[in-house]
Amino acid sequence: MTLPPALDLFAGPQARRHIERHGLRPGHVRTIPAAAGGPKGLILGPLDRFLFGDWLPRGAQPVDLVGASIGAWRMAAACLEAPVPAFQQLETGYIHGDMKAPPGRRLPLPEQVSTTFAANLQTMFAGRVEEILSHPRYRLHVIASRGRHVLGREGPWRTAAGYLGAALTNAASRRAMGAWIERVVFSGPPRPGCTGMAPMPFDTRDYRTRQVPLTPENFFPALQASGSIPFVLRAVHDIPGAPRGAYWDGGITDYHLHLAYRTPDSIAGGALHQRAGSQKHAEKAAPEQADAGLVLYPHFQRAVVPGWLDKSLRWRHRATSRLDAMLVLAPNPAWVATLPGGKLPDRSDFQRLTHAERVRAWTTAVGAARQLADEFSRWLEHCDPSVLQAL
Repeated sequence: MTLPPALDLFAGPQARRHIERHGLRPGHVRTIPAAAGGPKGLILGPLDRFLFGDWLPRGAQPVDLVGASIGAWRMAAACLEAPVPAFQQLETGYIHGDMKAPPGRRLPLPEQVSTTFAANLQTMFAGRVEEILSHPRYRLHVIASRGRHVLGREGPWRTAAGYLGAALTNAASRRAMGAWIERVVFSGPPRPGCTGMAPMPFDTRDYRTRQVPLTPENFFPALQASGSIPFVLRAVHDIPGAPRGAYWDGGITDYHLHLAYRTPDSIAGGALHQRAGSQKHAEKAAPEQADAGLVLYPHFQRAVVPGWLDKSLRWRHRATSRLDAMLVLAPNPAWVATLPGGKLPDRSDFQRLTHAERVRAWTTAVGAARQLADEFSRWLEHCDPSVLQAL
């Protein structure tokens, strides 16, 4: 049986213009987002290994890595000196993890899931936090969601009432949901040996936001908070160096990181042209300026959904001008249909399949995803813009 193409490429208008003129080289990338989405992120493992193990190291520019939930875990792994085995370790641990529900329950207790998650983070990153935060090129930004008012502390009625209020408010106005839950960005240092925080790689006027330093003292609680799904895991309280309160999954505020990424108005030399006032000068300098700011986004679907509570609000799934400089690498739905169950791995598999069945299905899906990396590698040889679809 001939398999359909695995990879779709979706480009914002600014990214398309850049690729038509310059192609795509490692030095053109300034930001890489990594979405929440639980097991869906496993399908991106082969792409991660190719990008961070082979292609991106050929550049020299700093790159901002922005992650929420499993995306934060992936981007932390990318900052290790040997990212390829780290991605493999993350993938293997996630696929083979097995938590037994107590008698009388279909799912494990939140305390049980949180304890296991914390242990997995320690297994992967203990003794390596300084290595992550001192990467010579990558600047890590971990997004978590901090509860406000009734959501300021976790509790059965408080959490349920708070998230009901947040959902109702969000349906009317995403910005207004900031009264219930705010975005907190834990940012590593701007460069090795420096203190403080790297500059925010996106504009924050869209939503209530705080930025705090990501340090060895708060690395583990921040990363755990970023993946703490309400009602599935326990909230993380009072993270060192951050405002007091209950912190949950970063995907609540920023599910797919639909953010106003900071990029130049013109990627390929436009700013230089304006300063010099010379078309000839601009054309001569354009190749040197062509590395000024693409957002490269390995993602598991075309739509870049703003928040977790926007999943059912289809009108918020459309692309906006915030994504103009973005290139999304996503699985072709026809190819996804060839995977076990005709879908990507997801959390429903924990209830739908036995442990052995789930391990087999997820291992098969991730193995097939090597086709995503292979197709992207081949496309990079010529960067044919005719295959780019509108984001």
